[in-house]
This record gives sequence, structure tokens and C-alpha cells, in this order.
Amino acid sequence: MSENRPGPMQRVGYLLGRPLPESMRDWVARDVTGPGNLRRYLVRGLIPFVPIAVGLAFIPGPPLIRVLMILLLLIPLVYFQLALSPIYRRHLLRNNGLDPALADKVKIERISATAQDYRARYQLPDTDTDTDTGAEPTDRTPRER
Repeated sequence: MSENRPGPMQRVGYLLGRPLPESMRDWVARDVTGPGNLRRYLVRGLIPFVPIAVGLAFIPGPPLIRVLMILLLLIPLVYFQLALSPIYRRHLLRNNGLDPALADKVKIERISATAQDYRARYQLPDTDTDTDTGAEPTDRTPRER
């Protein structure tokens, strides 16, 4: 993997949706799929909320009301950020010329490792997932079947 990292202006463009040059595709893949990707995504989404929270903190009134106003906005923000994380990650990969399936790389590796452990524990033969499952071919229309 190359050690090309985007400069400050390239990083801002990347976060705003601009694709990075091809030489930085490895960095994009590590950024989107590497360790800490969810943490980075959440921080990036919460940064624009900070000025709003500061503004709400200065509204006159009891401190409890100010805190509750901030929480009223913060809780749905974090909820929707977590819910839309896979979509955003796929968008970043596609936008930078990478396969969107890379977003599920960690999940696929974990499932594969679990399947290998299961086969080893119960002495099942090691099979490919691409083998024929006995299903009918799908190249015919439903009427032809």
C-alpha cells in the first residue's frame, strides 16, 4: 500500500464529496474499512453540530432546558448517523473508484472466520460458497420452468 495521504485541502474536498486521485485509493480504502472507521465517521458528522450546540448553550433559561435542547438534537443526529453509515461508506468507495463491496470487508472476514471455525470444530468438508446449490438455473423465465 502506498503512503500517499491527502493534504488538508484534499481532505476537506474528500469529506465534501470530491474524489481523490487514483494514487490515494489505498488511503481511501483504509479510511473507509480500516480500524476506527466508525469513530472517524461519527466525529466528522458531529463537528458541524458543535457550533449549534454552543449557540443553544447560550440561550437564556435554566441549565436543564439548555442541556435538553442540545440532547433533543444530538440523539437523533447520532441515531441517523449510525443508521446511514453503511450507505455513506459505500458512497465514498464508489465515488473514489473502488468497489462498494469493500465496505463489508470486515463483516465478510468475520463471517468467513466463523465458518472456518465451525467446519474445523465439526469436521465438515471445506467447501466453496460458489458451488452449485442444486437450485434451478435462473436464466429461464418463470413461464419456461
